[in-house]
Amino acid sequence: MSATSSIGFTHDVTERFLRYVVVDTQSDPASPTCPSTAKQKDLGRILERELLEIGLLDAHLDEHGYVYATIPATSTKKVPVICFCSHMDTSPDCSGANVQPQIVRNYAGGDIVLPGDPAQVIRERDNPALADQIGHDIITSDGTTLLGADNKAGLAEIMDAARFLVANPSIQHGVIKILFTPDEEIGRGVDKVDLEKLGADFAYTMDGETAGHIEDETFSADGAVITIAGVSAHPGFAKGKMEHAIKIAAAIVERLPKDRCSPETTDGKQGFLHPIGISGALENATVSFIVRDFTDQGLVEKERLLQAIVDEVMLDYPRSSASIAIKPQYRNMKQVIDLHPHIVDYAMDAIRRSGLTPVRSSIRGGTDGSRLSFMGLPCPNIFAGEHAFHGRTEWVSRQDMEKAMQTIVHLAMIWEERA
Repeated sequence: MSATSSIGFTHDVTERFLRYVVVDTQSDPASPTCPSTAKQKDLGRILERELLEIGLLDAHLDEHGYVYATIPATSTKKVPVICFCSHMDTSPDCSGANVQPQIVRNYAGGDIVLPGDPAQVIRERDNPALADQIGHDIITSDGTTLLGADNKAGLAEIMDAARFLVANPSIQHGVIKILFTPDEEIGRGVDKVDLEKLGADFAYTMDGETAGHIEDETFSADGAVITIAGVSAHPGFAKGKMEHAIKIAAAIVERLPKDRCSPETTDGKQGFLHPIGISGALENATVSFIVRDFTDQGLVEKERLLQAIVDEVMLDYPRSSASIAIKPQYRNMKQVIDLHPHIVDYAMDAIRRSGLTPVRSSIRGGTDGSRLSFMGLPCPNIFAGEHAFHGRTEWVSRQDMEKAMQTIVHLAMIWEERA
């Protein structure tokens, strides 16, 4: 059963995906709760019900918004327990309410104009992956919202694989765990996960981009918050007295490098300093940053650069003060994955069996797998087919989602074969 054609795959991944994307699951970084938005549980309840309908009798949504389920083993071998994981939330960067998905069938090439807002165009020049999509069915939003392929494509692929495995007990595999998480987009996706209950030895997130890709390396990530205390005075009598906290904050942002060290000037293995929020008034202000690099030393260097900029700016404001608080967020999963190379090797073999050429790559971002790896659950990231995520021109192809589902099935078989 190692060849795709010998298995006889059937799919309902697209139908599932279209059901899931219309549920608004946007997370909220300002909320202290878990999940950060109650509406994420709306999708969690749908997934719980569908898992039970598939026949996974332990499927449940917990109080924190996590969905757990188990596909029982069909093999008598002692096979390591593997988990497939995707997140339910969508990015706070773009509305996920009232998503209106559309399907461009048998894509023939060229730009795709989105009907709800013709100013939103999925352009070939900005989406080189479209060159490999001729003849595919491309799913987009109508252009007024994001689509939600990040990461509802992964949800649908795991659900379709679960359905298929349960319906085909002749396929030999070990125990497989399913985990759906909230709040991944705001860096809190595994804050409340119960790894003991999950009971997995290794895991894979289905949250990658181009078909065939597996990612075993992510950014390392910190958050940085600059807190500024200015000097208040009545604006009518402020000469020589006032030191405006907002203007200090603006001066700090203005002195960031213009030609390097920012998302808009970097790619590949280059990291960045990225301001994501500024707030305050005359006397007090804060500037929030995310700091990203593939090495811990790279993080340190960028944080030193930020400190130097702050120190330089504050020379012009001698009666004010500014401090930087650094909060670690996640670290490059490669530090853990490299200790278990077979989990990537197996995934690459599964991708080959699905009929694709595997490509090992790095993520200029993070996944739940970044933190899971350092929590003791090594977890590389497999393609889900999502593209142009966090914006209104997001898209995914039906055929790529089907290949991702087939990769999951093949991967379950490979773990059993090699146990």
